[in-house]
Amino acid sequence: MRNFSQIQQTNYDLIVIGGGINGAGIARDAATRGLKTILIEKGDFASGSSSWSTRLIHGGLRYLEYFEFPLVRESLKEREVLLRNAPHLVSPLLLTIPIYSDRSRPYWKIWAGMILYDIFSFDKTLPLHRMLPKAKFQQLFRYVDRNDLVGGAQYYDGQVTLAERLCLENIIAAQEAGATVLNYVEVTNLEITDKRIASLSCKNKLTEEIFTVTGNQDTVIINTSGPWVDEICKLGHSQNQDRPIGKTKKMGGTKGSHIIVKPFASAPKTTSLYVEAKSDGRPFFIVPWLGMYLIGTTDLPFKGDLDRVKADNDEIDYLLTETNNIIPTANLSREDILFTYSGVRPLPNSEGKKPGSITRKHILYDHKKEGVNNLISLIGGKLTTYRNVGEEMIDAVLKKMARPYKPCITDQTPLPGCILPNDPRIDQAIQDYQNIVPASTINYLFSVYGARAIEVLQLTKQHPELGEKITSDFSDIKAQIVYAVQAEFAQNFTDILRRRTTLAMQGNYGLDLFPVVSEILIKYCNWNSEKCDRSWQEYRTYIEENCLPDYLMKSDKSLV
Repeated sequence: MRNFSQIQQTNYDLIVIGGGINGAGIARDAATRGLKTILIEKGDFASGSSSWSTRLIHGGLRYLEYFEFPLVRESLKEREVLLRNAPHLVSPLLLTIPIYSDRSRPYWKIWAGMILYDIFSFDKTLPLHRMLPKAKFQQLFRYVDRNDLVGGAQYYDGQVTLAERLCLENIIAAQEAGATVLNYVEVTNLEITDKRIASLSCKNKLTEEIFTVTGNQDTVIINTSGPWVDEICKLGHSQNQDRPIGKTKKMGGTKGSHIIVKPFASAPKTTSLYVEAKSDGRPFFIVPWLGMYLIGTTDLPFKGDLDRVKADNDEIDYLLTETNNIIPTANLSREDILFTYSGVRPLPNSEGKKPGSITRKHILYDHKKEGVNNLISLIGGKLTTYRNVGEEMIDAVLKKMARPYKPCITDQTPLPGCILPNDPRIDQAIQDYQNIVPASTINYLFSVYGARAIEVLQLTKQHPELGEKITSDFSDIKAQIVYAVQAEFAQNFTDILRRRTTLAMQGNYGLDLFPVVSEILIKYCNWNSEKCDRSWQEYRTYIEENCLPDYLMKSDKSLV
């Protein structure tokens, strides 16, 4: 239960605005170092850029082209940390690069990049790269386009299949370390007094309740709102100077879109493809994902509404065409698409630069130079490097507060669900629950929740019917709906279907699931039919505005 009266009476050391992966990582680091921390997110945790990525934990092979060697090293180091501390969420991923004579990256350049990648990941646990001459490549990948093919390369990176849950586990870890974490709370005003933000006016979007968050004399406010950084800065008001922050544009994000398609002819099964598009040379990925294929991404300048970002028809057709170019037998069309999504990368403002060349390095921007002494904004930040960003940010915060340095422990601390596939707790759970839930489903739950799967299964002890599948098409069980509401901060259908589970992304945009999910919520979560109906309409609007392709909306007015 969220106690806003108590929150108003508390003076916080650190106030974090934005509950994406970077805000979550910062809040976790701060709480584990003893700072009284509150995190405020206007939507759901990971509902912005964090949920719209290609779901890779990678070193950024192409960053080598722009000589961003420190970023590559940082990313590769953090990849190892995640493989160690979150093995239930992050796993090794084999990537294969076809190399063509008519593209911008010749064989020697890819080879040099592979060598550098291995050098920068000298402490890795993953295998080294290997180069494949043309004959060997054709033997292994008979389905790949052979026109102008000169060979290929293979190397390992990481995949976070459920990126939203990586963010969520950091939120949970932050709360367990003492932080207050709030979703669906919007900051409406930053009150500036004597060159400091003295308080934040906030609105509980679930009840419209207004309340205030305050700090003490050395409180620091961290703006980790991603593409919304400039919007937050514009909320700063002072009696002496209206909007002293937010006058300078700091963000210049680019739009990246993805499609999820059914399995198709000659689709890669044991590797992902990292391909240079035939039409424009833009790198994109074809990644096996939950029995489907995730294809993306685009990279386009974006100046629209950050709350309504959708893959447009041209982007969708581009990804289909380029996939068919690399795998001629695929014959993918719009009918094969199961889901589309698009997001905005929180990149620094770089007017006039090509989207692909804008730096992916993060910047800790201290607004002291703008006359506000206790605000730091994060500009940039990648999914892969969030933990290191948190460490850097809290180091800077402690220095700004003039407090004694306390070392970061997040690099050595597993996330709450950390568990390996051979952990004896999994076999024990199968023995304890196999009369209620099939062993295959129990293994699936451990792949989603890690060690916390036991908490999901415990719900089926008292109510065995919660062990039933939500629908025969998926592995998810009814207990997951209850657990999302009771233990994972889920407030509505969108949270449940899109971010606590992947039900929205695996068939008909989740639009068939209202009866079963609402029945569970009413019976076990104290929802009523009015709340279910209202939340369902919000979910449909969300799908229409962010995920449903325009061409489908126009052809089927029942979805509008």
